[in-house]
Amino acid sequence: MDDDLDETRGRNSKVNRLIETYGLQGLGGELERLWTADESEERQSLRELATVFNRRLVESAMEDAGVQSLDGEVENIYRLLTDERVTSADRTRTRRRLERDGVDVDALRADFVSYQAIRTYLTDYRDASYTKNAESTKSIKETIQQLRSRITEITESKLSRLAKRGELLPGDFRVIVDVRAVCENCGTQTDVITLIDDGGCDCRE
Repeated sequence: MDDDLDETRGRNSKVNRLIETYGLQGLGGELERLWTADESEERQSLRELATVFNRRLVESAMEDAGVQSLDGEVENIYRLLTDERVTSADRTRTRRRLERDGVDVDALRADFVSYQAIRTYLTDYRDASYTKNAESTKSIKETIQQLRSRITEITESKLSRLAKRGELLPGDFRVIVDVRAVCENCGTQTDVITLIDDGGCDCRE
């Protein structure tokens, strides 16, 4: 997803140019609404919006080529073209099928945008802004930290009890509770608090 260097402000944004090129009028407003919605199941992150946008490009390219897609087919085609876990054979089959139908796959893939491009479009072109529910995030982090502290206290108490009963060799112990999340995409392990602060794994950027 190679975003043009001139993708900076206003009408030079790649997303805006693609909306005009593919005839996706109305999509810009939809992206803004989904990004600025209150914390709910409806609100979507910039990464999710990039996926939404790129799928619409796939759908539009297929329609322009006279290809009628089945329910869920666009999502699957986008996955086959972009997901690193897809085998080269499956990706090649998908590419050849689209090319037979008249879709320029190389041009389509070059038009795919990153989440940074979506952010540039929303903040610079549409002048939209989203204020993260800091209180909610803070509350979640505090809950995790409290649970971690509680587990530490309980474990230390139990170890001390075992030592007093002679069921554990005497010694000084310091309990460390490390709560980590493993990214299923790249395998990176990250402290959950750090993960929340970073807004996700770096491999998704």
